[in-house]
Amino acid sequence: MLDEATRGAILKLHEHGHGSRAIAKALGIARASVRRVLDSGQIKVRAIERAQLAEPWRDEILELYGRYQGHLGRVHETLIERGARLSYPALTAFCRRHHIGRTPPRPAGRYAFAPGSEMQHDTSPHRAKIAGVMTRVQTASLVLCYSRMIFFQHYPQWRRFECKAFLSAAIAYFGGAAAQCMVDNANVVVASGTGATMIPAPEMVAFAERYGFVFIAHEKGDANRSARVEAPFLRIERGFLAGEEFTDWTNLNQRARQTCDGWNARFSRKLHASRRELFAAEQAHLRALPIYLPEVYQLYTRIVDAEGFVHVNRIRYSAPYRLIGRALEVRETLERVDLYEGPRCVASHARVLGPPDTRVSDSAHRPPRGEGRSAQPHKPAPEAIQILQIDARLDGYLQLLKQHIGDRRAPLRRLLAMLNDYPRDAFIGAVELAAQYRLFDLDRLERMVLKRIAKDYFLFDLESTPGDEPDE
Repeated sequence: MLDEATRGAILKLHEHGHGSRAIAKALGIARASVRRVLDSGQIKVRAIERAQLAEPWRDEILELYGRYQGHLGRVHETLIERGARLSYPALTAFCRRHHIGRTPPRPAGRYAFAPGSEMQHDTSPHRAKIAGVMTRVQTASLVLCYSRMIFFQHYPQWRRFECKAFLSAAIAYFGGAAAQCMVDNANVVVASGTGATMIPAPEMVAFAERYGFVFIAHEKGDANRSARVEAPFLRIERGFLAGEEFTDWTNLNQRARQTCDGWNARFSRKLHASRRELFAAEQAHLRALPIYLPEVYQLYTRIVDAEGFVHVNRIRYSAPYRLIGRALEVRETLERVDLYEGPRCVASHARVLGPPDTRVSDSAHRPPRGEGRSAQPHKPAPEAIQILQIDARLDGYLQLLKQHIGDRRAPLRRLLAMLNDYPRDAFIGAVELAAQYRLFDLDRLERMVLKRIAKDYFLFDLESTPGDEPDE
């Protein structure tokens, strides 16, 4: 079919008196084609109207599309059962032409950014080979929109702690922050709302105020608005992670930083300069860093267990043995785990990311050799000291009882109470008998004492009647 430009040339040459043979030879087309154009006398190409097999079933298609939630395969099966004679491609083509279930794509437009006006942040899941194991990583990236300066790092998980730590490192890498930071609508930064109505979480607002910028979010589905940060993820996956092996997470992020240095210094034909050269013009417009930036950390409260360890993300870190049973404040940064007792830092460990249940121990936190629990002299309980001070004859029974009850002090308190309450001779006699038969049931010991003093202290006049007063 001839296009409209060729049809216009045919009609124009015909107006100048050229015949169909000369026109066909000049344009290199068939003479019959020239005659058809001359017979129609129209430059516009007439639209081809074909009968659409799905047109009689339009109402059924709309009804079934809603019932099956856009599943065209189910729609086609039901139409065939109802007697329709159309193929699945004919159904999908009909839906495309009439915009059933889809809207025409909107033009992306072009975004212009002034120096220092905006930076864009996003994350993407990838896989990296760390210590010989393919590991799922979260890649976080920050890009300055004017100069396209990029900074990215990798993390095993993505929480607000990692987000603040990454943004802090990225802004320090750039030497300042842009006026606003564009993010997606993930709940790491967002507390409620989406797009223009997005409200950041209070702790993220406080973090942004420290660096002098604000968080904004693009509308849902409008990924083109954050294209500055979206585009490099494919390059990170194929140009940095693919085919590479890393010894640990520290090595991974060190090499990522080196890669950022190389990419930012490389000349870009699209930008007609390197990112570093454009950054030289943008740097003066960034928000200056505060004079003091506290290190980002995650705060926990942990009790030192019986083995002298605290648990953080399924990793066990040792604490000084004298703090067993005490509650400590744990500060987890990207590099360290610090343990605080009040205002004092009592231990500091390198942060370990796995495997789970790994023990990180410091030999200084263990008791000195020869001064362990078993080697230390045993200090008697205060109750045992009081018992022996009252009557030293109970020492043998106390030694046997101690072997039976261990470190429990409740039986010693009861024995002391019995010693103070009952007659001394009856009590000592019952205890000597209990020691002979290795009897440590204090209820039974008390019954033995009561039996010994029953005839002396519990006398009843069986011939007296209730209400009778004893003779004086």
